[in-house]
Amino acid sequence: MLYYAKSHEWVSVEADGTATIGVSEYAQKELGDLVFVNLPLVGDSLVSGEVFADVESVKAVSDVYSPATGEVVEINEALLDNPALINESALEAWFVRIENAVIGDDLMTQEEYDEYLSTL
Repeated sequence: MLYYAKSHEWVSVEADGTATIGVSEYAQKELGDLVFVNLPLVGDSLVSGEVFADVESVKAVSDVYSPATGEVVEINEALLDNPALINESALEAWFVRIENAVIGDDLMTQEEYDEYLSTL
């Protein structure tokens, strides 16, 4: 199940506590064509609500906030060579995987996120 932050990141948590994090379709559309992504390193600790990456588009550089706390166990290295993958499919172009994930308590379900987007 996907959960979303108001800052437009998503997180999917597996039963074993591993979580995958990326940005929403809404975020990638708002950012425009992405030309660079800066990801954390394997072994880095993420804290829910804090910046863990940034993306650069033809418009601007934007921070990416973590919707969960945990340790990075994998990064999507394909994004380093081709950030446009995020524009092609934000849900498939995940940024990082973390273990021992604890998601933020302010996250929304897909339905809640869609409702939130309708207010923007």
